Amino acid sequence: MRYPPFFDQAPAITLRDPLADLLGAADDGLLDYHYIDAVRLAGHSCPTVAGAWLMARAALRALYPDGPAERGGVSVEMSGAEDEGVNGVIGQVFTLVTGAAAANGFHGIAGRFARHSLLHFSTPDAGAGLRVHRRDNGKSVSVALDLGDVPAPASLRPLLGAALDPQATPEQRAAFGQAWQERVKCLLLEHADDPAVVRVTRLN
Repeated sequence: MRYPPFFDQAPAITLRDPLADLLGAADDGLLDYHYIDAVRLAGHSCPTVAGAWLMARAALRALYPDGPAERGGVSVEMSGAEDEGVNGVIGQVFTLVTGAAAANGFHGIAGRFARHSLLHFSTPDAGAGLRVHRRDNGKSVSVALDLGDVPAPASLRPLLGAALDPQATPEQRAAFGQAWQERVKCLLLEHADDPAVVRVTRLN
């Protein structure tokens, strides 16, 4: 698979998954996730996918300051409906990283390691972004994304129009793709730890 080199430069996320440990899938259950994993899941790279990646990373770092975070150890609540805007994509990325799944998730072994019903939509008190709750100690954070400091290139709209033209050349399509990924690159490499872009609020 060929992809932009900056995918490999984006911040990675290391977690410990007790289920992976039990089933012998990873030594001590330690799993390294990379941005390319989210891209493979979504089938594309965009500010929403990258933003959800950074939001999940920031929430887990806040809840597990001594790291690594426990995959399957948090629940996630989103204020909007599953089919509203980009909520579904954000939810999928959070499931990938945190293990928190909707009702269709893993139901566990002997009452342990369940991942189902840990991702909730249409939760009014989740705030403007979403809320992540650590199940073992009750601590919670809200996390939101503000892309105001990461604007799209001014040329993006005309490049998109040209790329969508049925008569578009490979060069025109490539020019749009490169411009589109420049914003994603900026978000992942320059603003991953920017509190003005990835906003985390401790709730208790």
